[in-house]
Amino acid sequence: SQPIRWNLYSTRSGIPGCPPGLEYLTQVDQLLIKQKVELVEALVGFESNNKYEVRNSMGQNVFYAVEENDCLNRQCCGPLRPFTIHIIDNFGQEMITVSRPLKCMSCCFPGCLQELEVQSPPGNTVGYVIQQWHPFSPKFIVANEHMEPVLKIHGPFCGWSFLPDVDFDILTIDEVSKIGKISKQWSGLMREIFSDSDNFGIQFPMDLDVRIKAVMIGACFLIDFMFFESTN
Repeated sequence: SQPIRWNLYSTRSGIPGCPPGLEYLTQVDQLLIKQKVELVEALVGFESNNKYEVRNSMGQNVFYAVEENDCLNRQCCGPLRPFTIHIIDNFGQEMITVSRPLKCMSCCFPGCLQELEVQSPPGNTVGYVIQQWHPFSPKFIVANEHMEPVLKIHGPFCGWSFLPDVDFDILTIDEVSKIGKISKQWSGLMREIFSDSDNFGIQFPMDLDVRIKAVMIGACFLIDFMFFESTN
């Protein structure tokens, strides 16, 4: 697929409330996040830093995402590891930084809840993804830069991890309306068996605050690490 260059930069017109570099997100209501298969990891089970391509509905690369981590965290902590993911445009400029601190993960202890911070541009917080405690289903709050809840994300009931396609619904804060979803999509038998490479789709309203769209990209990474990052 060909990367978008002209489209990203032709829209840099100083849209109010839009962090520099995110203007393109005002034009889209869905994204595909495709994890790149690591051959060494697939063959020998040695965990490597995750890499992703963020594409539009036509399959064109919009952003690239690269995990920053050290070998000790990757091998010892596995999917529980803290991480920083740098999301860069097609010119190599970092537009979004996603950070997850180290926390243990257990559905039995409400104190062990996951949290993720999204910055755009780097150093400027635009929102958070905060796990809510629930004994059976994944639930998250999407908050703005002031930690004020904006949306909720609800995953399916127990047993969902064995399904080929899994949807996490994006809901209004009162949980009355579904406005989008994050979908883990079947990536093929051999890739599912021999690697932890995943494909995700994100759907959200076109007029959603562009900063919250960036937070949704971060939510996708958190969901990937929490529920689909295997430790083969």
